[in-house]
Amino acid sequence: MAFALNSYPVTYRAKYSGGKWTEEYLEKPHKTPEEEAALGREERERIENSRNFYDDMPLVNYTSQYGLACFEGLKALPRKDGSLAIFRPDRNAARFYKSMKGLYMPPFPEDMFLKACVQTVKRNAALGFRPRYKPEWEKDSFMSADSVYIRPFTLAEGGIGVNLSSEPWVMIVSTPVSSYFSGGNFDAVITDRIRATPRGTGWIKACSNYVIAALAKHEAMDAGYMECVFLDANHHKYIEEGSSCNIFFYLKSGELVTPELGDTILPGITRASIIELARDRGVKVSERKIAVDEVLEETRECFVSGTAAGATPISSLTHQGKKTVFSGGKAGEFTAEIRDLLKGIQYGTMPDTKNWMVPVA
Repeated sequence: MAFALNSYPVTYRAKYSGGKWTEEYLEKPHKTPEEEAALGREERERIENSRNFYDDMPLVNYTSQYGLACFEGLKALPRKDGSLAIFRPDRNAARFYKSMKGLYMPPFPEDMFLKACVQTVKRNAALGFRPRYKPEWEKDSFMSADSVYIRPFTLAEGGIGVNLSSEPWVMIVSTPVSSYFSGGNFDAVITDRIRATPRGTGWIKACSNYVIAALAKHEAMDAGYMECVFLDANHHKYIEEGSSCNIFFYLKSGELVTPELGDTILPGITRASIIELARDRGVKVSERKIAVDEVLEETRECFVSGTAAGATPISSLTHQGKKTVFSGGKAGEFTAEIRDLLKGIQYGTMPDTKNWMVPVA
């Protein structure tokens, strides 16, 4: 399934106007999940597609014309005890607030974000639109497990000239999702494209950032790779991140390195969680610049992290035609440990001692 545009029926919408936010929950056309599954493909797609259209919002606006928008991505996960819980939504709320502020929009209050995410998932679950826990997911460390992907995003008011958004909408939609990376190919290549530049918007989860990322990933996949990795804009030698994920290197010395945050790297919630889990285990974690040469010579294991990626191992990294294989081309011991711990907390097979999971239903 991975990502698919088959949104659940209940959508959240808030509008900023007159110095305040007003909010509403919209219930789009639907049948029961069982009835929809029994429909023919064309009829099912018609209903699902109808949930993606709104006839009371402007087509020409600062988002559609100039990409002026930001978004978030977080998950609600079905847990072993039968419950449904969202992973660290407070961190997404804080990042969304900073992203909107960084784009000079009126920022969306964090408490409203939290409540809206919980309620959107809860209302859809009450209609039957939610995944259920399956014990067989444990056999592959939840790599094939289902979850609810929650997508909050901004949409600007109508406008045609280059301008900022002073009266945006905030929308929250949710969709079923499974593994983001699939097919068993975990090879990556360093792209010569530049994702972000100093004094740009790389630290913001801005929609426009993902145009270059999409192009670079498409080129990588056409060349037979799963993922692309970006270098810095100034020196073209320091690793920054993947197309839509942060990146980690577990060195032969036992040090875990991830590129330091700045205005060109997105502060990932999964990234921060992995750093905390690794330090809890006594691992030396460094957030610093790391050059390609050091990566290729000193790395024992490599993995990428993100809401969609979780902690996904990278089998090899190719740079200027030279391929370096990590951990014999399979998930290393440390990578597997971190992946299993993170997934265990999220899906409820391991204790959530940090209270990262926010219950929904």
